[in-house]
Amino acid sequence: MLDLPQYPWRLLAPYKQSASEHRDGLVDLSIGAPVDPTPRVIQSALQSAANWPGYPGSSGTDQLREAIAEWYDRRRKVPGLTKDHVAATVGSKEFIAWLPVLLGLGPDDVIVYPTVAYPTYDIGAKIVGATSVTADSLTELDETTRAKVKLVWVNSPGNPTGIVQDTQVLANIVQDARAIGAVVASDECYAELGWGTWEDKSIPSILHPQVAGGDFRGLLSVYSLSKQSNMAGYRAAFVAGDEQLIAALINLRSHTGMVVPGPIQHAMIAALSDEDHVIEQKSRYRKRREQLMAAIELTGLTVEHSEAGLYLWVRDPRITEPAAEDSWALVSRFAEAGILVGPGVFYSAAGNGYIRASITATDEAIDQAVTRLNAGI
Repeated sequence: MLDLPQYPWRLLAPYKQSASEHRDGLVDLSIGAPVDPTPRVIQSALQSAANWPGYPGSSGTDQLREAIAEWYDRRRKVPGLTKDHVAATVGSKEFIAWLPVLLGLGPDDVIVYPTVAYPTYDIGAKIVGATSVTADSLTELDETTRAKVKLVWVNSPGNPTGIVQDTQVLANIVQDARAIGAVVASDECYAELGWGTWEDKSIPSILHPQVAGGDFRGLLSVYSLSKQSNMAGYRAAFVAGDEQLIAALINLRSHTGMVVPGPIQHAMIAALSDEDHVIEQKSRYRKRREQLMAAIELTGLTVEHSEAGLYLWVRDPRITEPAAEDSWALVSRFAEAGILVGPGVFYSAAGNGYIRASITATDEAIDQAVTRLNAGI
């Protein structure tokens, strides 16, 4: 049996208990799961496809794959994809965790992922016994390590920091990875949720022409409809990029039964074809983000980065050399006000001193959090 670390969110249990004892109850800003209704256009599509007695293909239907390719062209400014460049996946977390297995990586290989990052990239390395290394650029690695790198994870917009990498940064990563024969996989599931300077600009994909140079070889873009379309419960996601890699991944997934249910695939087509519900949902998040950010900053805390995505990356500016306990102390301060947040230490030692606050709570919950923060923590 694999000896994996304890699921980190269990460590929040005592702080959740403390926050739940607040006289007005718990406001949970820790996880970031969607709480608003799944749009009716998606629900209707799911219902219309309920009679699906046969097995769906693991690649996704041709109609879904064509819709994904068209979406990349229209929304991500990535032309040239066909149905053979894309495949459906059972959520993005599943794909992230299992990609090292699907690529055939093992103990002699190195997997690189961002300095501050979602823990699942590291879990994927642990599953195959590979060495995981954190770096935001391959130039940070010594030559011995670089020679063993087989997979490079990019996360833009980043979780938890909300950092967006521009086309030049991404192009440099692609160039460096191609020079050593490594695959670049880019987790892009917050790409429709840009704020500030990214509000009205398309957030670059690893497949963008200015990044990939019109060549998808060795590149994979991973996307989820959980965030933009409130489909977390549907486990609806997909991967796009290198045609040969996609074909190999589909073959392996077919053998192992990693298949998105047929009715879900039909609902995904509806989600990808309709932009109105994405605009509406983003408007909800924009309001919540502005309210919560203002209240947090009023307490004297600082919100760093957070230019895209569903989180605020927060620290106490008075602490110049933060340690892990500073994150937990900040979690405790919020818990005393009945607000549960995530500690930055969950995302590596580079997250020491930070907390992550989600903007996905209901309007009523955000109002409660703002009221409590305005009263001081």
